[in-house]
Amino acid sequence: MTPGADTAKRPASAWVTVSGLCKHFGGLAALSDVSLTINEGEIYGLIGPNGAGKTTFFNVLTGLYTPDLGDLLLNGQSLAGLKPNEIVARGIARTFQNIRLFANMTALENVMVGRHVRTHAGVLGAVLRDRKTCAEERDIRERARGLLDYVGIGRHTHALAKHLPYGDQRRLEIARALATDPLLLALDEPAAGMNPSEAGKLQELLQSIRARGITILLIEHHVRLVMGVCDRVAVLDYGKKIAEGRPQDVRRDPTVIEAYLGGALGGAEPGDGAIA
Repeated sequence: MTPGADTAKRPASAWVTVSGLCKHFGGLAALSDVSLTINEGEIYGLIGPNGAGKTTFFNVLTGLYTPDLGDLLLNGQSLAGLKPNEIVARGIARTFQNIRLFANMTALENVMVGRHVRTHAGVLGAVLRDRKTCAEERDIRERARGLLDYVGIGRHTHALAKHLPYGDQRRLEIARALATDPLLLALDEPAAGMNPSEAGKLQELLQSIRARGITILLIEHHVRLVMGVCDRVAVLDYGKKIAEGRPQDVRRDPTVIEAYLGGALGGAEPGDGAIA
């Protein structure tokens, strides 16, 4: 199985529209009136200093947090009030800043778990092991193998997730997310802990995923990756959106430069270690 295999069956327009999103924790405004639109087929970056509200945004988008105000639409349908598994079923899959794999399961089993939201066999089928259930399980296994090969870690198919190198664990999370057949793939710092060579291969993978019809939302601190792969970028600071546009324009925005403590972003060349 490869990402985008079911693209022909999907709606013609798949995008995310966020309107007036607010989230408070006590007296802290983690998100304040955030609005943005992610177009179908683009790679959209969400950047900002630490504590800017990026992961909170992801958690609201994927149903882990309930927004205080505002709405989120996927392909024109509201996600308000939906549980995380329901949002995955609608077409949004994510990875996490802190890797969340089933450590004592194999890489293959981790990806198969990701396919659960698209399976049809119920408890009875699992118990009786009827022909239809067995055929579906074989299909899931083959799709999982294909995804491991696709992200470049097929050699680890039968290795426990906890034994994989850190960069390959990141790739395994992406494979598991792709197993859900997402319309939107939300990646929370996928290049964290990767060396330059690994980050370069990740950029190629993201471009390949996008080429197969999957829209990508990316939180990332790796400047070269953001500048090299994103079509548009939004910047959060203290829970507010302070800029949005093409990466080369956003990095020169005075408000963005000020948010990054005096020019660490605006005056640096891509990949030289500046924060993004």
